[in-house]
Amino acid sequence: MPQYSTDILIAGQWRRGAGEPVDTVDPATGRVLATVHTASADEVAEAAEAAAVAMAEPAWRDLLPHERARLLYRIAELTEQAAGELSALQTADTGKTLTETRALALSAAGTFRYMGAALETAEDRLTPSRGPYATMSVYEPVGVVGAINPWNSPVASDAQKIAPALAAGNAVLLKPAAWTPLVSLALGRLITQALDELRLPAALLSVLPGSGRVVGDAIVRHPLVARIGFTGGTETGRSIAEAAARKLIPASLELGGKSPTIVRADADIEQALAGVLFGIFSSSGQSCIAGSRLFVAREIYDSFVAELVERVRKLRVGPGTDPATQVGPLVHHRHRDSVAGYVDLARSEGARVLCGGAAPEGEEYADGAYYLPTVLDGLANTSRTCQEEIFGPVLVALPYDDEDDLVRQANDSVYGLACGIWTRDLGAAWRIARRIEAGTVWINTYKQFSASTPFSGWKDSGLGTEKGRDAIRAYQRQKSLYWGTSSHRLPWAG
Repeated sequence: MPQYSTDILIAGQWRRGAGEPVDTVDPATGRVLATVHTASADEVAEAAEAAAVAMAEPAWRDLLPHERARLLYRIAELTEQAAGELSALQTADTGKTLTETRALALSAAGTFRYMGAALETAEDRLTPSRGPYATMSVYEPVGVVGAINPWNSPVASDAQKIAPALAAGNAVLLKPAAWTPLVSLALGRLITQALDELRLPAALLSVLPGSGRVVGDAIVRHPLVARIGFTGGTETGRSIAEAAARKLIPASLELGGKSPTIVRADADIEQALAGVLFGIFSSSGQSCIAGSRLFVAREIYDSFVAELVERVRKLRVGPGTDPATQVGPLVHHRHRDSVAGYVDLARSEGARVLCGGAAPEGEEYADGAYYLPTVLDGLANTSRTCQEEIFGPVLVALPYDDEDDLVRQANDSVYGLACGIWTRDLGAAWRIARRIEAGTVWINTYKQFSASTPFSGWKDSGLGTEKGRDAIRAYQRQKSLYWGTSSHRLPWAG
């Protein structure tokens, strides 16, 4: 059984937060795991001020890039060693399967390791001279970074912000979601251990659980916070962007999605069926990149959807701790009720519920936040069910007639995060992928990620990018240096 930390990390010190207490609940059983006293606005200010001081300490300020990389490598090593504990914590806190949460913990370790390697090989640039001077472009940290993350994949999301921010030479204020703080606090302990081992300032990281209304707002508005990285809902992202704009600071926003997944008539049907199932029902649909709108070529629509529904009915719903589970509980009973409300909306819009559409029956499900994997059809793409992010195990199937009809419907969304294409025709895949308005397109695969490949959202799905070599630069400011090479004096020098 994992240990649950109820203390929070404020400016390098572990202590009980002064904010309101929040129960973190196992969504599989409804049992309270721990009561965490969240951070107050005053504690956010304390953490920000200590972070600014820590950044100015020579032990951190004067580290060369390859020396900062040592910190990232050590965090990666500790995270990998603790993958089992981190996995158990995240499963208990979010309901995800142990298979998925272990993969997320190892992904977090890989992100720290990759950013360390990218940092070691990052180069300043000697730019072409256009006069009697040599010119250089160099990069320096922005300052204190606010990292605000959601509840669905905490440890991986945390690493995607903390790793490049530390690599760039910054300090970080991390705000995990109030519902799921436990794994972020555990990661914070690993990072403070690495900081201590390398004799680096402990206040470079604070982990400040709490509500967006209190902790998130305090982080975004604090005058010492010089950059925001946010993953979460689109409306909250808009508010953060507005606050950042008033401060004239950069913000990266990874927001919602209503991603299309496309099955052409020439697809490998077995591969496509497996991919569609995984794309929407893994993580119980609680993923911004979930393939929640299924577009199938009309000539195979009936047979494909019928076979898909049969396979959905066979998916194993259960607790994340059961190795046989494929679809775990939703993160919280309130969120389960929200998903159920969307299915009721779909019915009112004329949807046919082909399978699911309710909480599972049985004593083993009675206290958990479970919802059956659900397939709907009979709706127009313009319906609210097809346009709004449900963030649960709900798939809407729609037929299309030709490529132009497909692209028109797929792009008819305020979101543009991801897309999946299933086809044997690589020429068609190329054409469709280039026409789709989304930051990531998977072809004959889905939900695959690489720390080396940038991830971004278009339209209401976000602003800026995460991952890749340029992620470090996104947490830095560029500075130009001019080195005079002429023996002549400048004009008016006498």
